[in-house]
Amino acid sequence: MQYRTFDKINEKVSLLGVGTMRFPLLDDGSVNEEEAISIIRTAIDSGVNYVDTAYMYHDGISEVITGKALKDGYREKVLLADKMPVWLAKDEEAMKQIFYTQLERLDTDCIDMYLVHNVNKSSWKRCKKLNVMPFLDEMKAQGKIKHIGFSFHDTPDLFKEVLDEYPWEFCQIQLNYMDKNHQAGVEGLKYAASKGLGVIIMEPLKGGRLTDRIPPTVKELMDGFDTKRTPAEWAFKWLAAMPEVTTMLSGMSSMEQLEANIAILSDADISTLSDKESEFIDRVSDEYNRLIPYSCTGCQYCMPCPQKLEIQKIIGYYNDWNVYEHNPSTKLEYDSWLVKHGSDCIGCGACEEKCPQSLPVIEAMKAAAEAFGK
Repeated sequence: MQYRTFDKINEKVSLLGVGTMRFPLLDDGSVNEEEAISIIRTAIDSGVNYVDTAYMYHDGISEVITGKALKDGYREKVLLADKMPVWLAKDEEAMKQIFYTQLERLDTDCIDMYLVHNVNKSSWKRCKKLNVMPFLDEMKAQGKIKHIGFSFHDTPDLFKEVLDEYPWEFCQIQLNYMDKNHQAGVEGLKYAASKGLGVIIMEPLKGGRLTDRIPPTVKELMDGFDTKRTPAEWAFKWLAAMPEVTTMLSGMSSMEQLEANIAILSDADISTLSDKESEFIDRVSDEYNRLIPYSCTGCQYCMPCPQKLEIQKIIGYYNDWNVYEHNPSTKLEYDSWLVKHGSDCIGCGACEEKCPQSLPVIEAMKAAAEAFGK
C-alpha cells in the first residue's frame, strides 16, 4: 500500500481509504453486516488506515457497523472519519445530540477526522447560525475530536471562501477525471494544498460509473490504446499522479472490489502518468461528455426554482443515468440526496427563460421523472 502525509497535522495515511456508503446488501435490502465488517478488517490488514463513515449512511447503520469492525484492536490502527450533517439539525441542541449519537454508534470516545458534511451555500450559512464551528472547537479541546475538516459540494468560489474563513486542517472534495472542472475541481484541490491542507478525494470512480458499465465507444477507445489498464486503474492513476491528493475513498461493496483496489494502489508506479496517458484520459473524458443528453454547465442561472427543485443536480443525475449505462448508483443518489425530484416540476418555464444554454429544462425534468420513477 502506498502512503502519503497530511502535512498540516503530520498524519501518515494510506492512498486508499474505505468509504462506508456502499456496504454490501442482502436480498432484502439490508446491510450484510458480516461481509461489511470483513471488508473493513481485510482492508486494514492490507495496510489501509483511513475509514470514513457518516450519520445518514444506510440510515445510521454504517456508523454502528464501522464501530463493530473497529473492535478487537482495529480502532488503534486507523484514522476514523465521521461528519456533521448540519441540514438535519433543527437547532444547536439537535446538532450536539447528533454528535453524541455518533460517538455512541461508533462506540468510541474520540473521532480522529471530523468533517462538516456536504458544505454548500445554504449549509455554510446554517453552520454559522447553529454555531457549529465553536462547538467542534470545544469538542476538540475536550479530546472528542482530533482534527476538523469539511466535505464540499458547490462552486470553486464558495470553496475558497469557506477555506479562508476557518483554520481547517483538511478537506474532502469530489474529484475524478470527469469532474475535474466540477464543484471544487482540480482548481480547488490545488488551492487547498497551497494552504497546507491534506485533501481527501471522494468519488474517485464517480460512484462506480467509471468502472461498472462502460459505454461501447469508451470501451473501444480503451481497447485500442497501447497500454492496457482496467477502468479503475485509469481513474485512480489520474488522481494519484497529482501530489496534492492525500488519499482516495472508495465505497467497496465486495471483497473483489477491495482486492482490486488494494492491488492498484499498492503499485509503486501508481503516481506516474505519462503525457501520452494523460492525453488518452482526456480523450476518454471527451467521449463521455459527447454522450451527455443535456449540456448543463451548472451555472445555476435557472435558480431559484419556484418549486425549490435543484435543477442542475436533477439534470446531472439524468445525464449520468444515460452516459453511464443506467448505473444503479445514479438512481440511489437521485433518490437519497434530492429533496425534490423531476416529477415535482410544474412546467412554469421560469428556468428556461433564464438558461444561458437555452436548454429545454421542462423536458429534462420530465425525462428524469420517467427515468427514475419520480
